[in-house]
Amino acid sequence: MKSSVDKLDGLNRKLSISIPVDRIQTAFDTAFRGIQKTAAIKGFRKGKAPIATIKAMYSEKVRADVIDRLVSETYREALQEHELIPLGYPKIDFEELDESKDFTFTAEFEIRPEVKVEKFEGLAVNKEKIAVNESKIDEVLGNIQNSQAELVPVLEDRPAAMGDSADIDFDGFVDGQPLQGGSAKGHVLELGSGQFIEGFEEKLVGMKIGVEAEINLKFPEEYHNSDIAGKPVTFKVKLNGLKKRSLPEIDDELAKKTGEFETLDALKNAIRDDLKANEERRVNEDVRNQLLRELVKENPVEAPESLKAQQKQMILEDVKQKLAQQGLGEKDFEEYKEKWKDDFEDSATFMVQSTFLVDALADQLSLRATAQEVEERMKMYAMQSGIELEKLKEFYKEGDQQSRLAFQITEEKVVATLIEKAKVTEVDAPVEEKLAE
Repeated sequence: MKSSVDKLDGLNRKLSISIPVDRIQTAFDTAFRGIQKTAAIKGFRKGKAPIATIKAMYSEKVRADVIDRLVSETYREALQEHELIPLGYPKIDFEELDESKDFTFTAEFEIRPEVKVEKFEGLAVNKEKIAVNESKIDEVLGNIQNSQAELVPVLEDRPAAMGDSADIDFDGFVDGQPLQGGSAKGHVLELGSGQFIEGFEEKLVGMKIGVEAEINLKFPEEYHNSDIAGKPVTFKVKLNGLKKRSLPEIDDELAKKTGEFETLDALKNAIRDDLKANEERRVNEDVRNQLLRELVKENPVEAPESLKAQQKQMILEDVKQKLAQQGLGEKDFEEYKEKWKDDFEDSATFMVQSTFLVDALADQLSLRATAQEVEERMKMYAMQSGIELEKLKEFYKEGDQQSRLAFQITEEKVVATLIEKAKVTEVDAPVEEKLAE
């Protein structure tokens, strides 16, 4: 076998491999004789059919098998010869195999970049001072207060207002005919919740209890039911009653309803601790990102296009899922993807580069996650989630889940070491962030 390697653009390489004719003929002979030993062909005893008959019957199958085997074997041999480590599967290209000639094929692939981590000590990062804004505690208390609100009858003589819960009877009509599923008795509707088509709830505002009214509207052009999309609709409505939300006092009693808290102060302290923990996670994540970006800046490494494409696709799928959770569709996603395409490209490149550098540092500083550390992490997850440890272990046996967990631990150890050796400057939170709070 002869082979040569050509350096293409970036990290792309092209192997040209030539397999001598004698090796090809030996591979064919071995394959045909292997079939001959086990073939049961009518008119011949098992294993006694002439080799010419075997070749006539199995030539196409053997040809495909021989090509697959020779290409696989010689490709591995050539990689070892030239000390190449490919990323992913190669693109194989060859012409028709002729048993009487040498067989030549090419394999194109990307290789791992050479990673040299020369500067990882003294990386400069800023770390925000952790402080809990007391207004955030009040905001959480307000959310708790709202969650404990009760609906009580509106006793004063007044019309319906936004935020009220209206008890209504209604009947809908389209083209003079009753609207299927468009009638109800004693339906409770929170005004302003947007449960009905646009305009319906607004028309109820100002009505008094016992009043009947006719509401004329139009279904949206993109309504989910195409039979009535864009059509006028009439609702005959009667307002039976009104209820409003009654908020409890923010006091010790509210704290007791919320959990194992005897006093409001105890609840506030718990909220403060939770907010502080969240702030610590956010600040630590920011420091981590700063460190890795500085590491990439000080130790440039080429990012393979194939890995960048994979990482970018993962980012896009995550964004698409988050947009869908917010009720946004395919069109919104395409617009978002186009608007931020450069950011997606930069993020994918950075994530690939930082992964290579973390991996190299893990070996350089002997920080690779141990089997015991992986075991301990699974035990911790089992305690936190309430999932049995053995079931969790079964999950991590699937695919590359365990190697992902091991790398996560490895990265944490590398980042912790970088922080120890970094130049960390404590700074106040940005003005924009304080305003946002």
